[in-house]
Amino acid sequence: MIVLLGVVVVILGFVTRRNPVLVVGVAGIVTGLLGKMSPLEVLAAFGRSFADSRSVTVYAIVLPVIGLLERYGLREQARRLIGRLGSLSAGRFLTVYLLVRQVTAAFGLNSIGGPAQTVRPLVAPMAEAAAERSTGAALPDRLREKVRSYSASADTVGVFFGEDCFIAIGSILLITGFVNSTYHQSLEPTQLALWAIPLAVCAFLIHGARLLLLDRHLEREMALASAEHDMPLPKEDTK
Repeated sequence: MIVLLGVVVVILGFVTRRNPVLVVGVAGIVTGLLGKMSPLEVLAAFGRSFADSRSVTVYAIVLPVIGLLERYGLREQARRLIGRLGSLSAGRFLTVYLLVRQVTAAFGLNSIGGPAQTVRPLVAPMAEAAAERSTGAALPDRLREKVRSYSASADTVGVFFGEDCFIAIGSILLITGFVNSTYHQSLEPTQLALWAIPLAVCAFLIHGARLLLLDRHLEREMALASAEHDMPLPKEDTK
């Protein structure tokens, strides 16, 4: 039980607001030494864990690349492209993106989209441009944030309900392994994947309807804002 003192180190580190990386590193060293590991074994365990989880550090390459793309006009080009499609509104565009995200996730292609890779530099600016084109005016900050939140929700809902249709996804394998080992069943990944398809269809219909209703909401809010702006000021009482 003394090995669990590493958890105490983590709790104390976060309570005192220390550097998270430093806290976790010290907790790992303390846990290893209390578990009667030599310093070299602790160091080897850190190296092994880093090598096995090196995909976690991909953000260190992805973020600078996205920053360079945005610096040289990726968002502006995305807005210009969507502005040429006259009949495409924000809700319709995000519904199409939701469908594409679900289909690609169902084939195991989760990494081709995401908040950092596509939503912030591409999807959100394109949705904003479509909303401004359909309403005929620049969006206020409040509605702009709403469009961005709906853009993120289209990506999240699409990948969350689409990935379970792929039999080799981690969640499917975890469920089948747990059920088969704990309850001595013979559950196959294909069975779970097939049952996930109706859920994915329902998620698309429900969230797709919400995305389409976004257009009506934006038009109503812009009409109210325009009416308030054009409303004449009350005359002062001169009596």
